[in-house]
Amino acid sequence: MKRWQKWTVAAVVVLVAVGGSRAAGWWGTSPADDKSTLNFGLATDIQTLDMSKATDQYSDTILGNTEANLLRTNSKGDVVPDLAKSYSVSSDGLTYTVQLRSGLKWSDGSALTAKDFVYSWQRIADPKTASQYSYLTSGVKNADDIVAGKKPVSDLGVKADGNTLTFTLEKPMPQFKYLLSFAQFTPQKESFVKEKGSKYGTTAANQIYSGAYKFEGWNGTNGKFKMVKNDNYWDAKNVKTKTINWQVIKNPETAIKLYKQGKIDRAAITNSPEMYSANKSNKDVVNSAMASATYLEYNQAKNPFLQNEKIREALNLATNRKDLASQATGGTRDAAKSLVSNNLVKAANGQDLSNYVAPGYTYDKEKAKQLFAEGIKEVNKGKMSVTLETDADSPIAKNTVDYLKQAYESTFGDQISITEKIVPFKQRLQDSQNGNFDIVVSNWNGDYPDGSTFYDMFKATDTGMNNGQFKNQDYIDAVTKAESTDANNPSARDADWKAAEKALMDSANINPLLSWKGASLARPNVKGIVTNPAGLPLDVTRAYRK
Repeated sequence: MKRWQKWTVAAVVVLVAVGGSRAAGWWGTSPADDKSTLNFGLATDIQTLDMSKATDQYSDTILGNTEANLLRTNSKGDVVPDLAKSYSVSSDGLTYTVQLRSGLKWSDGSALTAKDFVYSWQRIADPKTASQYSYLTSGVKNADDIVAGKKPVSDLGVKADGNTLTFTLEKPMPQFKYLLSFAQFTPQKESFVKEKGSKYGTTAANQIYSGAYKFEGWNGTNGKFKMVKNDNYWDAKNVKTKTINWQVIKNPETAIKLYKQGKIDRAAITNSPEMYSANKSNKDVVNSAMASATYLEYNQAKNPFLQNEKIREALNLATNRKDLASQATGGTRDAAKSLVSNNLVKAANGQDLSNYVAPGYTYDKEKAKQLFAEGIKEVNKGKMSVTLETDADSPIAKNTVDYLKQAYESTFGDQISITEKIVPFKQRLQDSQNGNFDIVVSNWNGDYPDGSTFYDMFKATDTGMNNGQFKNQDYIDAVTKAESTDANNPSARDADWKAAEKALMDSANINPLLSWKGASLARPNVKGIVTNPAGLPLDVTRAYRK
């Protein structure tokens, strides 16, 4: 295949974080020494403030900085008490007991209680909520039956007694402590949710806040809003910044220009190959680990060609991941070795988990041709015509589909025709969730540092993030074993993840493409920002200008 070099600069694919004094003509007035205000940006629009329904990193960024959970991830990557005063785990790993701090309040001054956590867990498990994250409750007593509509939410193993919360599990879950810091499990005030009804979480005013900041100014569609210090937050005395302005910045070059003009203090440089190449040697660059992966999902429920295993395997074999990472991303991403991204967590043997589980994805053009021809003959529907969908808000995503289209059409010739479908992020998300695609470029950022955050996505066809609707029993068995009999045995659990990866590759259910890297221009006088490889990508609750 001839060397592919088509760079595009359009919009931002990952969070653009920018902090500092207000820039004239952008944020408003420009008080250069205003230490009470920071300014940040999001790459694309917020989808919802309903924590039970939010699945995108942009909504989660707002929720993660305005809502608090029992625990919170600190700068060392450890979970520490937040709304909880303390927590303990039984010796068998089946009971978590949490003591809340006394006198907790919501942003409106009303009492925040243990019952608010019970309601939030029940709401996400309730099939009426239709939460895509309901699968994360699996393992809590009766959760699976509740999600399936077989038992009432009141049977969920999350109970409140005064200031004490008790979580009863059906099996040990090493990752459970991380769920107690997860944005989707932050408390929800039942009376408020019911009062707002269908409007809940659709605007800043239709949400109530438990965290360091209150959210203001978002009407559900606009791209400019702010966070204001929540004086009712239990640790408000250590929240140093009074106001954080946010704006949707869809042009990555704008953030770079504003940074270089001294008007903002942080801007990502990994949003296009050109920007990365031009700025990677700048002395202000800070690198951050990201547990994010890009992969192809094949619609195995609706597309007869993609139901054929030989065709899927041929597409995987025709994917030169190293060349893709170099040509389409300019080195801003690494070639994927497995579904699980780099930097998520270490395996028990000390290896990065992505290296340990790597099943051996290869590039083999000749074998790809052979398998594709066999698959086309078996399907017997003539030429394979499919759409390849991605985000219009991302230059690297557009580069990726351009590269893949050329690679597949040059490999399989007149046996295949690919139409690129480039849509806004919000539509791509909806198309994925609704199964309205043939092949879609999907991105996943780990929610917590444990292999289950990736592998739980595909345990079932009707829950989680299994948008391609495949069922792989070998995969299900391996993941189930990791989360049951091997749950307390780290080495055996890692071996199960490895078996799950092999099952995915053997059946070509997905196509791992890229593992992300983070790099930003960051002025050193803005302190206290925490970047997390998994979970909340940018924690600014303790950020301040020195």
